[in-house]
Amino acid sequence: MPKQTVAEQFIDVLARAGVQRVYGVVGDSLNPVVDAVRRNRSIEWVHVRHEETAAFAAGAEAQLTGRLAACAGSCGPGNLHLINGLYDAHRSMAPVLALASHIPSSEIGTTYFQETHPDRLFQECSHYSELISNAAQMPRVLQTGIQHAVGRGGVSVISLPGDIAAQEAPQRAFEHALVTRRPTVRPGDAEIEELARLVDAAERVTLFCGSGTAGAHDEVMAFAERVKSPVGHALRGKEWIQFDNPYDVGMSGLLGYGAAYEAMHECDLLMLVGTDFPYNAFLPDDVTIVQIDVRPEHLGRRSKLDLAVWGDAGETLRCLASRVREKTDRRFLDRMLKKHSDALEGVVKAYTRNVDKHLPIHPEYVASVLDEEAADDAVFTVDTGMCNVWAARYLTPNGKRRVIGSFSHGSMANALPQAIGAQFLDRGRQVVSMSGDGGFAMLMGDFLTLVQYDLPVKIVLFNNSSLGMVELEMMVEGLPAYGTGNQNPDFAVIARAAGAYGVRVDQPKDLRGALRDAFRHPGPALVDVVTDPHALSIPPKITGEQIGGFALSMGKMVLDGGVGKMVQLARSNLRNMPRP
Repeated sequence: MPKQTVAEQFIDVLARAGVQRVYGVVGDSLNPVVDAVRRNRSIEWVHVRHEETAAFAAGAEAQLTGRLAACAGSCGPGNLHLINGLYDAHRSMAPVLALASHIPSSEIGTTYFQETHPDRLFQECSHYSELISNAAQMPRVLQTGIQHAVGRGGVSVISLPGDIAAQEAPQRAFEHALVTRRPTVRPGDAEIEELARLVDAAERVTLFCGSGTAGAHDEVMAFAERVKSPVGHALRGKEWIQFDNPYDVGMSGLLGYGAAYEAMHECDLLMLVGTDFPYNAFLPDDVTIVQIDVRPEHLGRRSKLDLAVWGDAGETLRCLASRVREKTDRRFLDRMLKKHSDALEGVVKAYTRNVDKHLPIHPEYVASVLDEEAADDAVFTVDTGMCNVWAARYLTPNGKRRVIGSFSHGSMANALPQAIGAQFLDRGRQVVSMSGDGGFAMLMGDFLTLVQYDLPVKIVLFNNSSLGMVELEMMVEGLPAYGTGNQNPDFAVIARAAGAYGVRVDQPKDLRGALRDAFRHPGPALVDVVTDPHALSIPPKITGEQIGGFALSMGKMVLDGGVGKMVQLARSNLRNMPRP
């Protein structure tokens, strides 16, 4: 059997763990590893233009599959560029293995050229970050890193000096079976019994769901029917909970809408299911609260808890459903459904009035038309900022679509690189990047990655020439907008110069046709839509201090935002309410 290098052994272990590609930028200390990828038919090297893109792409792939994904950066500045995307992956619980190649092992500690200490630098954004200092050490350290990333859900970082990567690997390397999937966590009987007691004692129960309800839609709906509970969701719970949901009362939080806030505050038992919702200002402090989460460190860190339940959302609700008495009183549920419908009806009128003639184009209109024209199983990647608002309020989930964003880390410039990871995973699936002009410009160099690999990503650019969410934050504080304007080029011209399809839209009547043409185009495409910079968002519940930060005219403008098809869903739910 021919002898292997440490780099070849490293890539073999990744392949055995199910990794199909490594995103990165090649560099001197990384050369042995990239060459090992070249000679391994099981793994592809994806050459991106910026290592931050590599980490975001790997994180998106891992979120879509639940399987391990990988990225790499060369020594010093190369792997430092990974850190923002790795923070995002870690906070999204995406299993990602990052290779941080290192300076020659004999020079560590001498302030050598490009020297950093990646094993220390990445500790805060990983479950495991270790330095390989000996060839015999590599398989066990790498395998331990894989177990941490997959088993705990998040990032592992392996620091590997280039000279060690090029060394001959020991012939009898220690290898063991790898964990490739996380198990289901079931709560103990005592917690289930106590939870059942609290549910039975409550007259008004509300469920508030997050991304931890992925795969548990049926269990949530069955439990809501049993206890006649309104069901609200956080942003990361939208794609899992909002569709086929006759108990839907919308979303709470900074981007929220509908009656979720009221349902959470007017119940006497609030169940937080699979959510690490960070905004405690939107959570009640005078009702009984229980939290169900697969990560015990999430329990109770956002609000006071009357009961903490460590368990998988679906498994917990399955165990609980048969132990609680079925409730027959729908008055609270029906009242919240009516409030939800009224709240949506109240704002949708402004959105529907002359919206197809408004100049500059309403971004809400763009999001609504995009929702109608995109494929039923499209993957949407969403930039942080106002694109989050439009995605939250206008994209219609259906159980097949996916929505990926930097929802926990809140980074700019995430949508394009995440679209790269999503499209590499499945070239035949429609992937749409909802990009803001600020985020797109920040990592615009990786538009060339789309062209180089002929990835058919469709970028819908919400071009308002400003950092819109930052302007909103300034106004809430009573500050004038400053430093938020962007002097933008015609991005469609740039797209065409790069060899992709590009079209600029500044008239509402041209929007639908432009989107259809872009979606039909077989390769990468960019639709640069000039949108109204004054279209902003307001949360469902705001304080007097926040209101004081808005001029009256701006307040009216903010309240002009619509909510797309969600008003239709609310109407449908009202029609389904039993009549006396």
